[in-house]
Amino acid sequence: MMTSCEKETMDLLPKDRITEASAFETAERIELSMLGVYDAAQTGFYSGAQRGYPFGAASIQQGDVRGEDMLNVAAFYAFSYESTFNATTTLNNVYMWETLYGLINKANIMIEGVQTAAAAGIISAEKAKSYEGEARFLRALAHHELLTHFARPYNHTADASHAGVPYRRSAINNPTRIEEAKKQGRHTVKESYAFLLEDLDFAENNITTATLTRASKGAAIALKTRVKLHMRDWSGVVTEANKIVTGTTTFTSPVGGYALTATPEGPFTGNKGNSESIFSILNSTDDNPGTNAALANMYSGKNRALVAISPVIWNQTFWPTDDKRRTNLALSAFGGEMYTTKYQDLTGWSDNTPVIRYAEVLLNKAEAHSRLNQPVEALALYKAVRGRSTSQIDLALVGDALTQAIINERRIEFVAEGLRWKDIHRLAKNAEFGVSGIPAKVAYGAVKATDWVAASGEVRPALFTSIPAIPYGDDRFLWPIPTSETTSNPVLKAQQNPGY
Repeated sequence: MMTSCEKETMDLLPKDRITEASAFETAERIELSMLGVYDAAQTGFYSGAQRGYPFGAASIQQGDVRGEDMLNVAAFYAFSYESTFNATTTLNNVYMWETLYGLINKANIMIEGVQTAAAAGIISAEKAKSYEGEARFLRALAHHELLTHFARPYNHTADASHAGVPYRRSAINNPTRIEEAKKQGRHTVKESYAFLLEDLDFAENNITTATLTRASKGAAIALKTRVKLHMRDWSGVVTEANKIVTGTTTFTSPVGGYALTATPEGPFTGNKGNSESIFSILNSTDDNPGTNAALANMYSGKNRALVAISPVIWNQTFWPTDDKRRTNLALSAFGGEMYTTKYQDLTGWSDNTPVIRYAEVLLNKAEAHSRLNQPVEALALYKAVRGRSTSQIDLALVGDALTQAIINERRIEFVAEGLRWKDIHRLAKNAEFGVSGIPAKVAYGAVKATDWVAASGEVRPALFTSIPAIPYGDDRFLWPIPTSETTSNPVLKAQQNPGY
C-alpha cells in the first residue's frame, strides 16, 4: 500500500493501488497501512522476489551465520559466514541495508500520515499516538539492526563519536525529500542510540496494543534492555528491566504478563502465543519468506538443512549433556549432524520469527547485575533461565566467572535465533569473555558427522584452519554500505566503511 524511497516518483498514481494520501482518509485504511508497515518488516521485496528480509527470517539467519555457533552447510549464506562480502553481495548485506531502510521509510510515512489524520479528526489523538508508537518501535528496531552490522559497537570510542548510520526520521515520498536523502550522512553512534531510545520511550508511553506480532509497551521496554546492554549502561538495563521483571526466584511481568514457559521448547511449540515471547514477526502458511528463506525450511534437518548447529557450540562443556535444549530442541540428521527444531512447521513455514523473548530480558538483567557486582540478583536470574533445562548450575559463581557463565548461557539459550552476532559485536572491542573479533568457524566440507559430541570440549583443531578468526580491527568486522546507496548519495560514498 505504501511504496518507499524513489519508486513513487516514477510510478506516481497507479490506478490499481491505494495512494499514500488516500491511505490515511479512513480509520480502516489507516489500520491497513499499519499492517503494511509490519509486512515490510516481514518481507522486503528485491529483484521481484521476496526472501524474508529484513525480519521475516533474514535477521535470524544473518545474525547466526556471522557468528560461530551455527554452521553454514551450503553456499547460501557463504558471504556472511566466511566474511567474503563486498558492497554488491546482494543476498547478504546489500538487501539487509535496502530492506531495513525500506521498512524505516514506510514507518516514517505512517508516522506523518497518522499525525495528519489526527489533525483532520479522522482518528483520535490517542489512537494516532499509538500507531506512531508502533511505527517508532519498528523504526528503532530497524536502526539497531543496521548499527550492529554497519557500525562499530558503542564503546569503540570513549564518547561513541564514531560513525553510526543515517537515522532517518522523515518520509522520503516526494522529489524534494529524495534530494534531501541523497545528501544525508551518517549520524554518530551516540546520536543514533539517542534517537533510538527516544523512539522506544515514545513507544512505551503511547502504544495501546498488546499482541505478540504487534509492538507493545512491553516490547518497547524489552528492546530497551537490549539497547542499553549494547551501550554498556548496566544500571540502565536494570532500570528498564525492573519495569517488566518482578520476583526473586520466579520472575513475571506486571506489563503483558510475561513469564518463562515451563520448558525451553515452550516458546516454539507455542509459537503463535505463549507467556515468554514478547514480540515476533507474523508468518503464516499464506504469507512467509518462502522456499529460499523460511526458518523451518533452512534450519531443519528434515527439510533443506542449510544451517546446522555447529560442533563449536554443541561440544562446549558449559552445555551439559542432560540439558533439555539438546534433547527437546535439536535432532540428529545425516548420520550425526545436529539441527535445531525450534522452527516446527516443516510444510506451511508459518513459524513466527522470534525477535525478543522474556528469557533474553532476564539474561540482559542478569549480566547487568553481574557487571555491577551484584551476584545474588544475577545468579537468581541466570538460574531461572538455565534451571528449566538442567540441574547443573554453579551457585558459587561471582565476578567475571559469573558474567562468563551468563554469556555462555546466552549462546545456548538463543542458538538459531540470530542473537549471536549481536553479542559478538558488543563484546569484541575489549576482547571480553572469549570474543575478540569474528571467531574462527568450521567449514562444512571439513567436518564429519562424528564431530558432534555433546559436551566433549573438543573440536578438531584442523577444522578451524578453514575459516580462521578475524581480529576486531579488521575491516571485515563491518559490512560495507551498498553500492546501490553510495552511487546515489555522495555523502555516504565519502563515509564508506574502511576497506571497501
